[in-house]
Amino acid sequence: VQLVESGGGLVQPGGSLRLSCVVSGFDFDDGTIGWFRQAPGKEREGISCVSSRFSRGEYSDSVKGRFTISRDNAKNTVYLQMNSLKPEDTAVYYCALNREAYYSDVFYRTLLRTGRMDYWGKGTLVTVSQ
Repeated sequence: VQLVESGGGLVQPGGSLRLSCVVSGFDFDDGTIGWFRQAPGKEREGISCVSSRFSRGEYSDSVKGRFTISRDNAKNTVYLQMNSLKPEDTAVYYCALNREAYYSDVFYRTLLRTGRMDYWGKGTLVTVSQ
C-alpha cells in the first residue's frame, strides 16, 4: 500500500491550496483516509478524514469551515481543499489510511485524536507566510 501526497508549497495568508493523496495497493472503496499535520516543535494533529463507503467526513475544530475533504474514486485520490490559510496552518501534511470504516462519528473522531492509521504517506510541506 502506498500513499503519495502532493500540492504543498508557499502561500500567503488568506490564500488557498489543494492537497492530493493518491492511494495504490488498496481497494479504494474500503477504509478511511485521513489528513494529519505536524508543525515544527508541535505534536501531530488530525485534521480531517473521510470514508468512501459511508460518505462521511470529520474535521478538527482548527480547520472546520476552512478546509474541505473530498474523494475521487475513479482516480484513487483524496483531496484537501484549504482556504483562508493562516500562518498557524504551516506544517507538514500527511495523508494516512485506516483499513476500516464505520458509520460512526466516534470512529472518525477517535482516528483524528489518536492517529491510529495503518499506512502513512511521506508528507508535503505547506508554508503560509508573507
